[in-house]
Amino acid sequence: MAITRIKSGDRMSQAVVHNNLVYTAGQVAEGDSIAEQTADILSQIDALLAEAGTDKSNLISATIWITDMDEFDEMNMVWDSWVSKGNAPARACVESKLAKPKFLVEIQVVAAIV
Repeated sequence: MAITRIKSGDRMSQAVVHNNLVYTAGQVAEGDSIAEQTADILSQIDALLAEAGTDKSNLISATIWITDMDEFDEMNMVWDSWVSKGNAPARACVESKLAKPKFLVEIQVVAAIV
């Protein structure tokens, strides 16, 4: 089976397609609030999924890292309005320090290509 790498660089690819699955790298964005960053990240994920030939209705799993659980509800308001109704993926959300202090949230997903 072939492996297709999307937006690949020396260190990492933004997405990898194999066996009718697309795996995204953790996506981050700059912004003044966790809601703004979450919206930008979800837009990035939409674009990566489209390039791989799928969309958010085919999500299998998501992992979300946030720097402060006090912002969980604010992030979820954006997530809940984005996720495809009736197609919510398995999901984990944990508090974690991220690569740079300006990042408040990071999201990684796996989706099927159907």
